[in-house]
Amino acid sequence: MPLALVALAITAFAIGTTEFAAMGLLPQVADDLHVSIPQAGWLISAYAIGVVVGAPLLTAASARLPRKAVLTGLAGLFTVGNLLCAVAPDFGLLAAARVIAGLPHGAFFGAGAVAAAELAAPHLRARAVSVMFSGLTIANILGVPAATLLGQHLGWRAAMLVVVVIGALGTTAIARLVPPLPAHPQAGLRHELAAFRSGQLWLALGTVVFGCAGLFSCYSYITPILTRVSGFGSGSVTVVLALFGVGMTLGNAIGGYAADRALRPAICAAFLLMALALAAFSLTARTEWSAAVTVVLIGLFGFATVPTVQTLVLQKARRAPTLASATVQAAFNLANAQGAFFGGLALSAGLGWVSPALVGAGLAGVGFVVAAVSWAVDRGEPGAAVSGATTDAGSARSNATVGVRRVADGAECARPHVLRGVAAGTKRG
Repeated sequence: MPLALVALAITAFAIGTTEFAAMGLLPQVADDLHVSIPQAGWLISAYAIGVVVGAPLLTAASARLPRKAVLTGLAGLFTVGNLLCAVAPDFGLLAAARVIAGLPHGAFFGAGAVAAAELAAPHLRARAVSVMFSGLTIANILGVPAATLLGQHLGWRAAMLVVVVIGALGTTAIARLVPPLPAHPQAGLRHELAAFRSGQLWLALGTVVFGCAGLFSCYSYITPILTRVSGFGSGSVTVVLALFGVGMTLGNAIGGYAADRALRPAICAAFLLMALALAAFSLTARTEWSAAVTVVLIGLFGFATVPTVQTLVLQKARRAPTLASATVQAAFNLANAQGAFFGGLALSAGLGWVSPALVGAGLAGVGFVVAAVSWAVDRGEPGAAVSGATTDAGSARSNATVGVRRVADGAECARPHVLRGVAAGTKRG
């Protein structure tokens, strides 16, 4: 395995930690900056807005630049943004710094997925992309709980500074270990934007924006729910967050497996099961053991949506691999932003600490409806039978091999086997 992939994974670990650790640190941030927990939740939306804005703009602006320089610059911007977060003197400046930290998120994973495939032999490219995105998975199992525990004992700024150190390490590793990767000669905004004429692509993105908002509506406020409703101590919360990471990892693997075999049914099933798990959490959150079990299920079903929807998006935008990958990250983070916003509205309205779970169930239900409509429209389009056939096991495997080989040329994005690794960028990433 090339050491360059480790460099990319280190930065992915830092990005995953800073994105999700904010959810575990909301009480500390709220107390320190004298704001309410729903107001502190806006920091999650601020980061997500940065991703939504930065993903297409930075990807388009850097399309013709050498990818190593792009990756190094994006990792450096992320590190600087987190340093500004750590030293922000008030809530307004912290929110602005969170936007800056989020700007390079989507563009980094868009360029990183293509770069990782180029760094490996043709028969190992899917594994290479998976290695890079494993940084996000590990962040949710180790990084987020560790940052939450550190924040509880030394303050949230200390947790941010650790992310800065990891980000600086990743930036340095990319600069030293990633070989020169020139831009593709056909790269350009016009070439990439052509793929976005597909109505199916926009329906797939809409499924992410609405459906995945259900996950973030609840998870954004998971720490106060676990402490004030379930009865967990602050130290025990980190264990539950680690369990969520385990559920996320399982969901990512199961979703990738299902995407190979029955893509459209897998998408609908994932959103429906996530809605049911979130609705159940409004009841099971009242005792510790049932809350912990349901958190695992929420992570599992919530992240089972990631590889399935991302597979669909990249199938519909196969001629725009870099921008499409970045746009998926933007869609997941727009879901993050609106999920945290609507969950916060429910709390501010005095509907109770479990209300974000019920809001999340409703949003996941909307995602299920959009996914079902998209499926029906796709079946009614000419040639649907042919495109549908590519989701069975044999066709998916052969198309994945072709897709991976073309990633390096920027002509077609990797298919489902590659996307198992890509999917962890979900939160999106």
